[in-house]
Amino acid sequence: MSTTTAKRQGAPASEVDRPGSHRQHEVLRLLPAPLLIIVLVFLGALVLIPVLYIFLASVNSDIGVANGEFWPSTVTFENYSKIWTSVGLAGGLANSVLVAGATAVVSAALSVSTAFVLVRYSFRGRLTILRGLLALQSVPGTLMVLPVFVLFSSAATYLGIQVIGTQWGLFVTYLTFAMPFSTWVMVTYLRGLPRELEEAAKIDGASNLGVLFRIVLPLSWPGIVVSGIFAFLLGWNDVLFASVMTRPESQTAAVALQIFGASQEGGAIPFYGQLMAAALVCAAPVVILYLIFQRYLVGGLTAGGVK
Repeated sequence: MSTTTAKRQGAPASEVDRPGSHRQHEVLRLLPAPLLIIVLVFLGALVLIPVLYIFLASVNSDIGVANGEFWPSTVTFENYSKIWTSVGLAGGLANSVLVAGATAVVSAALSVSTAFVLVRYSFRGRLTILRGLLALQSVPGTLMVLPVFVLFSSAATYLGIQVIGTQWGLFVTYLTFAMPFSTWVMVTYLRGLPRELEEAAKIDGASNLGVLFRIVLPLSWPGIVVSGIFAFLLGWNDVLFASVMTRPESQTAAVALQIFGASQEGGAIPFYGQLMAAALVCAAPVVILYLIFQRYLVGGLTAGGVK
């Protein structure tokens, strides 16, 4: 809607041109207001109803959950105190935070420097590396379990370095899979940053490292946060590699939860309440992480938030 058209329709031009104005939102809206509300309520219900059921089951008795009760007949929070001994969740959460957090930090730090070189410099093999980053995303993790296990076992045999069963071995495994995706995220983000700022810094005498640390890094925080969080989720949610590469003392929360669930199969009524409580506790750090870095995630996912 142009300013002239707005004036002809009796709307002030400032009201139409002002960013965030009500009339501008009306123009950009794709659905009518009632239909938009229905869609939002439906999507919210799809997400919140399962979470509500998990919470209600976590404060319900095992018999009540087995009988199909949605609302618990008796509310108890004993399940949240029992999971720390029955599931062994404390050690699993500590290992998950350590391994996934280290993967996120190192992956984000290495990906921004790697992406800066790939975006700002031209050299032989640059396109091959970029295409290789995309190709690595299509390799299923199930195909890599056996090669990675054999490689790390060989390191213990020939080099005398114990990798299997250690936290740092799991960290190296996650970093191998997190780096390609994190680097591609940063490549996409850095392409949206204006080159004029870097050129101005070089005119003022800044070196390449100075440009990276003083110009690129401060402007790239949304992309860095996105790449770091995705790397964190890779390590936090993984069960396949963690179940193969860890021992009882180094197993993650996801493996501890899987072992506890598998041990309840058959026999008496499973501990549904403890399973649900442990699932909520394992999901809580990810939700908290998202709430803390929400504004950076929005800017990072749009790729190129600087204008």
